[in-house]
Amino acid sequence: MAGKPAEKEVGWVSQPIVSIPSVTKKSQQGKFRHMQKVALPLGAGILFILLWQLQAFHTILGLRTYQLPLPSSIVEATFENIDILISYMGYTLSEAVLGMFLGSFLGFVLALIATAFPKWGKGGLLVVVALNAVPIVALAPIMNLWFGDGIGSRVAIVTVVTMAAMAINAHKGITNVNPLALDLMHSYAAKKFDVFRYLRVANSLPYVFTALKINTTASMIGAIVGEFFFSSKGLGYLVSNSVKVAKMPLGWACIVMAAIVGILFYLIIEGLEKIFLKWHSSERT
Repeated sequence: MAGKPAEKEVGWVSQPIVSIPSVTKKSQQGKFRHMQKVALPLGAGILFILLWQLQAFHTILGLRTYQLPLPSSIVEATFENIDILISYMGYTLSEAVLGMFLGSFLGFVLALIATAFPKWGKGGLLVVVALNAVPIVALAPIMNLWFGDGIGSRVAIVTVVTMAAMAINAHKGITNVNPLALDLMHSYAAKKFDVFRYLRVANSLPYVFTALKINTTASMIGAIVGEFFFSSKGLGYLVSNSVKVAKMPLGWACIVMAAIVGILFYLIIEGLEKIFLKWHSSERT
């Protein structure tokens, strides 16, 4: 009858079946863990800013407020110069994005060549790693001489900075293939191109996105440092000029804007990774 719990016969005794809401408990635990992941970093950040505002770090490090501006001064400088900050931020971001994708593309192509021609390819990887070891301070004047003092020189700097991470990671992903999967493809008489496309390239995608996430921060660093030397626009240029004329709150406002853009850039790549790697075991778990 309606309203009565279902019964199950165990021996000669009828006992009601009691359903345990295990799914609900798991969902509640998942929500609690998610709240912990968000609350702990947020609380730590608020505590850090509060100690900064109360000049705790100034006391510990023996600094003056003109050396390390207070967060309230940085926020005030941000709102006073929001138009120029957004404009220069867009300029720096365009340099970083163009250079990162160009460098990542060239690094992936180099990884493909290194896999197809192992004898010559490993030498090419060593050259890229050696080129990446060149300091940006030494690289910036060379790129300015080659590409002029426009946006092209900073794009070239970011390209060089981001190429090595992609080449090394992509090459590892292409070559580090499960032997059982390779034997399965051979048992199906798959052609070399099909093995390369459906097995090796697919296996390299997690490594590729790892390199892209590394390059999001490296590209912003390369673009900003490149603007220190030869530029008339951008966050790096504004930071350099602000320090020269002792406008430290404005300089720190540029740093905050660059950090926010870098975080958003990273989150975009991470979101794309979740979309394109739904099949991977790391995303399923």
